[in-house]
Amino acid sequence: MRRGLTAMVTVMAVAAVGCGDEVGGAAVVTGSAPPDPYSGPLYVPAKNLDEDSPRATRIESGAAGRALECDGEIYSGGGGGAWSEGDGGGTPEEGLAAYFDIEQPDVPRTGYRVEREEDGRVLFSLDVDGRTKVAVVVAEDRPNRPGWGPETTASCDPAELPESFTDSQGYEIWTDRDGRRVPITTVHSNEGPEHCDWQTAHFLSTGDGKDARLHARDPEGVLPPEMLTAPYDGEVRMPDAARDTGYRYADRQLWLTEDDRSPAYVRTPDGVEAWPLVNDGFGCD
Repeated sequence: MRRGLTAMVTVMAVAAVGCGDEVGGAAVVTGSAPPDPYSGPLYVPAKNLDEDSPRATRIESGAAGRALECDGEIYSGGGGGAWSEGDGGGTPEEGLAAYFDIEQPDVPRTGYRVEREEDGRVLFSLDVDGRTKVAVVVAEDRPNRPGWGPETTASCDPAELPESFTDSQGYEIWTDRDGRRVPITTVHSNEGPEHCDWQTAHFLSTGDGKDARLHARDPEGVLPPEMLTAPYDGEVRMPDAARDTGYRYADRQLWLTEDDRSPAYVRTPDGVEAWPLVNDGFGCD
């Protein structure tokens, strides 16, 4: 599963509002088959690689990773772990429920349908606009996995999941100049977690991998001062070196400079704010 600064601020967001719970709806729904169902194998050996990349995630997620139809890169995935007698399900649908209970994944828990069944395996897919955004392959009675349960799983970037889900989980999904939702591996923000008394702060993640940067808005000074590279400033002049990224969330516009130690500049109807960088090694447990 992919990690890094983006994952750290995402964990903050999910911890503040719960772990994937949704109100109403059924885990598995009925309906017509997709016009172009996944036709590949439901078992592909999943190999764990010691690297953090979309390529590694896809390899680690086996058949589930192959069944995805992401607009961008795969976001998360992997193979299921071992479990004890009674943890697995008696049916494929109960195996899907076991996945939610055992793994506690940050994906929707309703709206899946059976896409394929083959040789003791079932592919459940969650589709958005006819394209698979979450794939779960459940299997029956595999080594150290009695009953039905998850064998491999994979999901696209949260920005590709239903808006009702991302809103309920505290994600703030930004859009580009054309109004399209931007992957959270590119930019996203969220309120600080309540359990750390940081709910009046805001975190902004930009970039991914070695280019990832985490910024914070802290108008009430609830964050530890040593956490930030500089104090938050709610009224600054936009630097000449700053460029409009085109990214928008509500009435906020994101401007950045080429300096990777520079604050993020957020334009609002009231002016320009400077959100300083968060020093490495800080987070909310």
